[in-house]
Amino acid sequence: MSEAVVLLSGGMDSATAAYEAREKGYEIAALHTSYGQRTEGKEYDCAQWLAEDIDAADFLHIETGHLSAIGGSSLIDDTREIGDATEEDEIPDTYVPFRNANLLSMAVSYAEARGAAAVFIGAHSEDFAGYPDCRPAFFDAFQGVVETGTKPETAIAIEAPYVEWSKTEIAERGLELSVPYEHTWSCYREESPACGSCDSCTYRKEAFARAGSEDPIQYAKK
Repeated sequence: MSEAVVLLSGGMDSATAAYEAREKGYEIAALHTSYGQRTEGKEYDCAQWLAEDIDAADFLHIETGHLSAIGGSSLIDDTREIGDATEEDEIPDTYVPFRNANLLSMAVSYAEARGAAAVFIGAHSEDFAGYPDCRPAFFDAFQGVVETGTKPETAIAIEAPYVEWSKTEIAERGLELSVPYEHTWSCYREESPACGSCDSCTYRKEAFARAGSEDPIQYAKK
């Protein structure tokens, strides 16, 4: 059985990607990173639970402080306030500069060391509307970097299966795959209960509503 490394944040998108990879017949090696995000404890707990549920061959947790030391995002800077969801066409304050390049680099190193055939990431179309490192062109370019920068005999595919999908389509697919969404976390602000008003919470709640299902996690009452 071929192995795939899954960037498993503990959120609904990465969780769905993990169960998608399993559905495609891969054995999973899960990679979770803590980089100073506000809800890193909750995300870690969810990622670890999910890795056990999919019977992952390995669960690697990497703590790194370089992204929070660099700054530039309200997600990793406690002195900056995380804004509510907005309809404006701009880069949100939660964008962590070039984060996915950093995470994918670690995942590819991990995959090459293990002889894995693929790296899965749960990025989707509503992400790349605001985050430049979630765009299809970014993943295409990164695939070229992988092919150029690894050993000649290495063949690692960068898999972003939902990159052209909406959040609603991901929720619908996850429900088909029986993803245990009660063990995922999306909120940018709080570890319990979810705030319900940040970008991530808003998109998540809307996705479940449009998919005709109830989000199984609790939200703060306004």
